[in-house]
Amino acid sequence: YGVISAISLDRGELLWQVPHGDTPDAVRNHPALKGLAIPRTGQQTSVGTLVTKTLVVAGEPSISTAGHPRGALLRAYDKATGKDAGAVFMDAPQTGSPMTYMWKGRQYIVVAISGPNTPGQYVAFALPDASSRSQTTGAQQQ
Repeated sequence: YGVISAISLDRGELLWQVPHGDTPDAVRNHPALKGLAIPRTGQQTSVGTLVTKTLVVAGEPSISTAGHPRGALLRAYDKATGKDAGAVFMDAPQTGSPMTYMWKGRQYIVVAISGPNTPGQYVAFALPDASSRSQTTGAQQQ
C-alpha cells in the first residue's frame, strides 16, 4: 500500500495522510474479497512529488480498472487538507519528478513517463487558466 503524508516540521505532527493510488487489481479482484467494497488503498510506489503553494502532485503507478485503459494517473491533492484536487490519465507511469513552469501566462506541469510499449517521453499538462479553475478539475495534455 502507499500513502502521502503531510507533516508539520514545526510541531512534528501528522497533518493529514491519504492513500496514494487506486486499490491494486490483485486486491480488488481477489476471490476472498468478492462482494466487498474496498476503499482506495494506495499502491506501493516510489515517485517524486511536486509541491506548489496549494497542491501536492504525484504520479500513481499503473491502473487498469473498468473505464480506464492500461496506463497511470498524475494526481493532485490539496496541500492544506489532502483532498483530491484532480487527476489526469497518462499512457505510462511517472519515471521522473514532475516540474512546473509558466509560459505566456499559463501554468504547465511536465513529467517524464515510460513503460512497456511506451517509450520514454515527457508529457505536459496545461492547468486551467485562473478564470476557469473553479469550474474544472482537469488539465489538458499538450
